Amino acid sequence: MVVSTCKIRIRYAETDQMGYCYYGNYSAFLEMGRVEALRDLGIRYRDLEKSGIMLPVSTLEINYRIPLRYDEIITVETTIFDFPEGTRIKFDNKIFNEKGDLASTAKVVLVFASVKTGKPVSVPREISTILKPHF
Repeated sequence: MVVSTCKIRIRYAETDQMGYCYYGNYSAFLEMGRVEALRDLGIRYRDLEKSGIMLPVSTLEINYRIPLRYDEIITVETTIFDFPEGTRIKFDNKIFNEKGDLASTAKVVLVFASVKTGKPVSVPREISTILKPHF
């Protein structure tokens, strides 16, 4: 299992008229969490793309529990529970508000795909090698 956290401050532009973080911004927070989780493992999106691999999102499920507000520093916890097999990798997320209360949960599935063809490809060997010791 891999667990990573990152902190993000809610900017004014990310809030709606009610002063809450606009729900559409949560997917960007989840992406920041994924990118940092992979970076913590030594896997960089830029390097994947240079090697001809992209990671489009195939599934996104978000459950909103309590609102996030302007200027809060939130914590995005990103977990990889299962070793990626086939063509997919799944991320489970929790977003906590500044007080540490659970504000949101999410599941995101990404597909390893060829930059040239856009078609799914197997999990790259380099990724499997890096992740294997964690499972």
